[in-house]
Amino acid sequence: MTAAIERTRTGPWLPFTDPAGGVRLYCLPHAGGAASAFRPWLGRLDGVSVRPLQPPGRESRARETPHVRMGPLVAELAEVVLGDARDAPYAVYGHSLGALVGFELIHEIRRLGGPPPVRFLVSGCSAPQWPDEPGDPFTTTDPEIDMTDNQIVALLRLLGGTPEQFLSNPMVLRMILPAIRADLAVKCAYRYEPRPPLEVPITTIAGRTDPRAGVASIAAWREQTVRRFQAHVLHGGHFAALEQLDATLGHIGRALAGARDPHPGPQRQRQR
Repeated sequence: MTAAIERTRTGPWLPFTDPAGGVRLYCLPHAGGAASAFRPWLGRLDGVSVRPLQPPGRESRARETPHVRMGPLVAELAEVVLGDARDAPYAVYGHSLGALVGFELIHEIRRLGGPPPVRFLVSGCSAPQWPDEPGDPFTTTDPEIDMTDNQIVALLRLLGGTPEQFLSNPMVLRMILPAIRADLAVKCAYRYEPRPPLEVPITTIAGRTDPRAGVASIAAWREQTVRRFQAHVLHGGHFAALEQLDATLGHIGRALAGARDPHPGPQRQRQR
């Protein structure tokens, strides 16, 4: 499928969207990531309108102050997603930190009494109830205060996914580190709150050699839903889902196949 990129009129959170599709897929990037990470997805999913979300503090919102805590972030996101989706079926995808944000976003939508997504898709992120890994810097340090730029750059090198020419360029680092530091602060301050499982099907995609989120820790997302759960594993590390585009879009397309009907009510019953 081919589709032109459409500049959205719904504000800075949605800088560009794929106008086609019966179900809207809201995509949340990893720490320091931006909406452009999902630009290659536009026009690649039949019956799905890919709608990357642009957090403040990067790219088109570079002059805005980024969020450093989860609560205010998801409160704003819930307003954006519910206002844009209206009565259309929608799904939420998040990679790494974006998955935790997506999880809390869906809980916030549930708290508000809004319609739930037809599916939640996760990659590169341990289930929120999974215990912290020994030596995890985010259990003992605050990136806003305690981590130097060099330590954050070392972490980015460990995870992969950030071109070395960016990490070695002081000018580029001055532009990207504030957003990365803020996003890592969101992760550091986050505390999982046990709540009843979601009534939303969950699909996960893991990288077999991911140093931050192992296969077992991602499979533990099964505990967060009373609906259908699907787990997929790709060869590769933390960014396997973003690097192996065809495989990832294949999994997403199949997961959303039942949600493409423009009449969401009956379809939501069949998704259960």
